[in-house]
Amino acid sequence: MPVLSLGGMRFQQSWSDVPPAEITAASQDNLRAILERAVAVGAHHIETARGYGSSERQLGWLLGEVPDPQRILQSKVPPDPDPDVFEQKLTLSVERLGLEARGERLDLLALHGINNAELLEQVLRPGGCLAVARRWQSAGRVGHIGLSTHAPLPVILEAIGSDGFDYINLHWYFIRQDNSPALAAARAHDMGVFVISPTDKGGHLHTPAPRFSSLCEPLHPIVFNDLFCLSAPAIHTISVGAARPSDLDLHLEAVALLPQADQLLPPILERLEHARRQALDASWLASWDQGLPEWHETPGGLNLPMLLWLHNLLEAWGLEAYCRARYQLLGAGGHWFPGENADVFEREVSEQELRSALAASPWVEQIPDLLRSLRQRLGGEQQQRLQQD
Repeated sequence: MPVLSLGGMRFQQSWSDVPPAEITAASQDNLRAILERAVAVGAHHIETARGYGSSERQLGWLLGEVPDPQRILQSKVPPDPDPDVFEQKLTLSVERLGLEARGERLDLLALHGINNAELLEQVLRPGGCLAVARRWQSAGRVGHIGLSTHAPLPVILEAIGSDGFDYINLHWYFIRQDNSPALAAARAHDMGVFVISPTDKGGHLHTPAPRFSSLCEPLHPIVFNDLFCLSAPAIHTISVGAARPSDLDLHLEAVALLPQADQLLPPILERLEHARRQALDASWLASWDQGLPEWHETPGGLNLPMLLWLHNLLEAWGLEAYCRARYQLLGAGGHWFPGENADVFEREVSEQELRSALAASPWVEQIPDLLRSLRQRLGGEQQQRLQQD
């Protein structure tokens, strides 16, 4: 497994599974150039998904034309309460990728978006989606079986502890390290670990905030974050969501600098931590997340842990565009990004209701004003998550 994986979310022409006639020659030429660059630099792992619009179809047309003897191909298929429906989706993925027509198997199959306990149960129960995947594996049609997840940590740990999976795709990068126990658990269970979207979800590092950029000097924030992720012993590969061949450049720079990571990272980490402690009170940093109810236990579904985390990112490193996008996705992200943003506070949830829900928090007096500030800085029209399964 190479340390850089070519992600299939950004090179597809459309988020809809458009008819073949609507896929343009220009889009295919761009994807061909991306694939050729990936082969040339050793990014042999390609990962896509049934939910990535035209991605599978476009890849299927080109994989045979851009050969790579070392290629490792992964697709991801969402679970379904009906395992027959899951199998239909899996069959369609294999058809779109043209695998059986070329006499190939799907090297890696991930159960996609195991984001809550209900979805995990759909996968693990007897006769469920995992049983279908294992049947395909026994028949030689797929190789290793994993999961991708945006779930809360307890659900991720339960999935790892089930020993039902060979690898895991999950979020972990500099600005979000709360899944560190999952890294340790995956390593203990001998699972491969793939980091999802370290560049985009890791802080919009493709268009980095000026303050964050200055703190990462002399490295580009993408290079810094790649080095940070790849220095974690449990992590095997990180996703590069390339929309054009040049999108690989900074990630390749990071790979070239990996032998120097022990010297390059500490001064940058020290500056970032110093900025965080200058911007945020030490007592807040030590206890801001204590006593916060989960979003589904909070009036109006307010996702308080997420909202206060966004507040910290804003104050510490100025990640305004990233925080605005995340804020506006709350309320529209379904199980991929659950809960509501602060727009519902004082519209649907009174301050008294909020204070009652925060009875166990040492910051009950401050949090209402923090929510008002977030609403003023980040509020606006809701965004839709790119992938809507």
